[in-house]
Amino acid sequence: MVYSAIVLDLDGTLLNSEKKISDRNYKSVMACLERGMHVIFATARPPRAVYRFLPKELLDVGSFVFYNGALISSTSLATHLHEPIPSILSSEVLDYCINDNPNIEIAIEVQDEWFSLKHIDHSAVTGVKESPTVRSLKDLKELDATKILITGDMNVEGLRGKFDSDLNIIVTDSGQLIQIMSKRASKELGVARLLKGLGISSEEVIVFGDDHNDIGLFTTCGWSVAMGNAIKELKDIASNITESNDNDGVAIELDRIWGAI
Repeated sequence: MVYSAIVLDLDGTLLNSEKKISDRNYKSVMACLERGMHVIFATARPPRAVYRFLPKELLDVGSFVFYNGALISSTSLATHLHEPIPSILSSEVLDYCINDNPNIEIAIEVQDEWFSLKHIDHSAVTGVKESPTVRSLKDLKELDATKILITGDMNVEGLRGKFDSDLNIIVTDSGQLIQIMSKRASKELGVARLLKGLGISSEEVIVFGDDHNDIGLFTTCGWSVAMGNAIKELKDIASNITESNDNDGVAIELDRIWGAI
């Protein structure tokens, strides 16, 4: 099979536990570019975090699916697409979540700006030392949310039962984080839009991932690779399973693929 593009998740995949890209992984991705492949980074992260984690050489040539597909950006395609949750709907979600558990932590991302009801320190989890701008509930309800983030005990099935027809609700990070996006926002939809612009079929794509938000990509791309640290659901549907993100799993699989061609 001739592969024309590679899709890379970041946390738990291309990045190691220290939120860094190893020298071996970096060289392997650059080798893909030298082969004439397009590189797409598909992540739950906002742009500001991706810009901190990736070297300039990759930022300059990559296409990006941020926020699980709620924001898509590609310089080469002159593409910038935003799929927010309308404020009237995000307001309903906030009320529902607070009524379910008044002690949960709620944060809202709006095109690379981060807001919350109270101070949140997620630096140990995110690897980024920053805090959201604190706003009132009234202010948050007026925002067209790129993504809503919920941490704390929450009736996820109840949330899905009420909003599943309008929202893409994903639980990640070992069940600790609820990520809520527009129904029109997912990694697979974002990647499909970029592939259409590039004139590449999904069968020509290698994808790497580790968590629930990668499942859609694994069912649509030609060759799917689960990291050694990936969730079981992803490993069960993967074309292959590689080493963990701390053991250069991306580079190891790419070396195997090129050696087999």
